Amino acid sequence: MTLSNRAAIVGIGATEFSKESGRSELQLAVEAIGHALRDCGIAPSEVDGLTTFTMDNNSEIAVARELGMGELRFFSRVNYGGGAACGTIQQAAMAVATGVADVVVAYRAFNERSGMRFGQVSSWANAQVNTNGLDNAWSYPMGLSTPAGTVAMQARRYMHEYGATSEDFGRVAVADRRHAATNPEAFFFGKPISLEDHQASRMIVDPLHLLDCCQETDGGQAFVVVSAERAADLASTPAYVTAAAQGSGTDQFVMTSYYRDDIGIPEIGVVGRELWRQSGLAPDDMPMAILYDHFTPYVLMQLEELGFCARGEAKDFVKDGAIEVGGRLPLNTHGGQLGEAYLHGMNGIAEAVRQIRGTSVNPVSLDDRPHVLVTAGTGVPTSGLILSR
Repeated sequence: MTLSNRAAIVGIGATEFSKESGRSELQLAVEAIGHALRDCGIAPSEVDGLTTFTMDNNSEIAVARELGMGELRFFSRVNYGGGAACGTIQQAAMAVATGVADVVVAYRAFNERSGMRFGQVSSWANAQVNTNGLDNAWSYPMGLSTPAGTVAMQARRYMHEYGATSEDFGRVAVADRRHAATNPEAFFFGKPISLEDHQASRMIVDPLHLLDCCQETDGGQAFVVVSAERAADLASTPAYVTAAAQGSGTDQFVMTSYYRDDIGIPEIGVVGRELWRQSGLAPDDMPMAILYDHFTPYVLMQLEELGFCARGEAKDFVKDGAIEVGGRLPLNTHGGQLGEAYLHGMNGIAEAVRQIRGTSVNPVSLDDRPHVLVTAGTGVPTSGLILSR
């Protein structure tokens, strides 16, 4: 038995992306799911499965009540923050491919800017009554207590090992913002930046500038997943789940895996190898990619772990517009989490679906290679997808 191409994303929906939604997180989830169901013409009463993040505050039963769903036969949650994004689609695809459920909705909604801001010191992270809290208790009392701080450690080591510079990281931010500038749904619509702007932005945690760090966003995103057979009967263009994987590296921590011989992000290498194995495809078969960009250094590391270039060569790979539309491997054509919104990677999956449908505002030709690679959060146990036309 294989999962490949046995399920498809047929509906996508989102709220607006803002810094102050003025609504509860449950309202945001319900709005996004409603949009996704209308997108594919499926009634709420047909939904019998839900998947989301362990960090999502909207319980499945509350979502089901508000939308008028009936009985739920399947529900699951995926751990590790942004690393869960593609994992929610994997869970949904496995459920419909095996007949555990017929229509599964994956959702994520939060007031991450007006409510609990992940980018600030969060005392709850080391006070959790679980082993993640215990792990964080080693670093939080020492002042290593923000995502930017933990990533800066790895970024500085990467620079030391491979000669990468802040300007190399900045090229990711410039590409994302250039794509966001033409995306009306992006928070930074009409606001491209230059490499000089990136370098002039204030330092957050050396070597990370402000423009190396993703946004903090209020909003919701949702997807409807059905079997390939059901997808063929719907009006919306399906994005088939050609491969779906999760991955954790050896001696993995959450954002602080500093005790390994390799201080990089081998968890995404685990995901990449599994995606290539499941799909029978290779990096050269990808005309573009959506790479999780909560911090720019991790985009360079992902290019290497996924096999698009050798270790230490990403700094050269991203030069001269290579990752912009028209380049050798366009990345994050919606603007990414630096330019469009920070929806824990779920909005990146939506952009992959739009590329497959041909409705992206920054289209990339998929005529010869009808596939899009998507990754979830790095520095944590993570997940990934290959979606195909």
